[in-house]
Amino acid sequence: MEEFVKHFNEIILPAICADFWIVLPIIGKILLVILPLILGVAYLTLFERKVIGAMQLRKGPNVVGWFGILQPLADGLKLMLKEVIMPSKANKALFLLAPIITFTLALIGWAVIPFSENFVIADLNVGVTYLLATSSLGVYGIIIAGWASNSKYAFLGAIRSSAQMISYEVSIGLIIISVVMCAGSLNLSKIVLAQKNMWYVIPMFPMFILFFISALAETNRHPFDLPEAESELVAGYNVEYASMPFAMFFLGEYANMILISAFASVLFLGGWLPICDNAFCNAIPGFVWLCSKILILLFCFVWVRATLPRYRYDQLMRLGWKVFLPLSLTWVVGTASFIVFVK
Repeated sequence: MEEFVKHFNEIILPAICADFWIVLPIIGKILLVILPLILGVAYLTLFERKVIGAMQLRKGPNVVGWFGILQPLADGLKLMLKEVIMPSKANKALFLLAPIITFTLALIGWAVIPFSENFVIADLNVGVTYLLATSSLGVYGIIIAGWASNSKYAFLGAIRSSAQMISYEVSIGLIIISVVMCAGSLNLSKIVLAQKNMWYVIPMFPMFILFFISALAETNRHPFDLPEAESELVAGYNVEYASMPFAMFFLGEYANMILISAFASVLFLGGWLPICDNAFCNAIPGFVWLCSKILILLFCFVWVRATLPRYRYDQLMRLGWKVFLPLSLTWVVGTASFIVFVK
């Protein structure tokens, strides 16, 4: 026993302390990103309801707190206090695992988003591939939820989601390939730095529009919220969920909206770069510019929801396969030809 204590004090404990001081800054970075993100997700729901209320000439939430500012906290408390109802014939393990997968995948994508030139959790050389992988895996949470619920409506919503993903995933990949060819790197920080002279939204504006429309389908938002179409599927894949499992789906969807807006800002809007190169713009921190661009794109998400009716399923398939795919493929070929010709 004395030898073990001596070995622990001389070898194991110093090694643990050394590893702790290495890991501590990484944990601090993660908390610095995740905590404001969760708060932002909560208040994005209030932002959406206020904007839609203004567009429909009504007030929106205005009772709980000053101008309704405490409404997200009241909604969260209500969901926490509700009973977790589980269908008797559901696969209980997968039923509870599905919302955890959805919410977790919406958070881990932020690991590679650069907030400034010096602040990113993991500056991966394949950051674009990492984000594509995590966003593609998000559909598993929806499919598992639909299957584990043992409900025809939920399962039909899950099948719709998988078919929807296939219809736009190819075109969104081709759009990103065009940006990667122009930047010459899969590293998101290097893609931002490549836009110092000109943001890619200017020469690639048609692809930016296609990317934004594909992002609406990626996040299951209007007019492409077919997996949760309440008029046909009674809310779709999450119809059997209540309380916090339902809240995790809800939070995952809004966290995905913020993530895809950050991704679009990095690819096309210069990320943390200011809108103009002068003393005033350069004095504003980079993360403020990035958050401002994210907020503008989130407003567009809400604007589209308040304006457009839902697409039919065949219309989405036609748009993905007959419009977006040929356009994005043509643009990739044109971009590659232009780069070869210029060099």
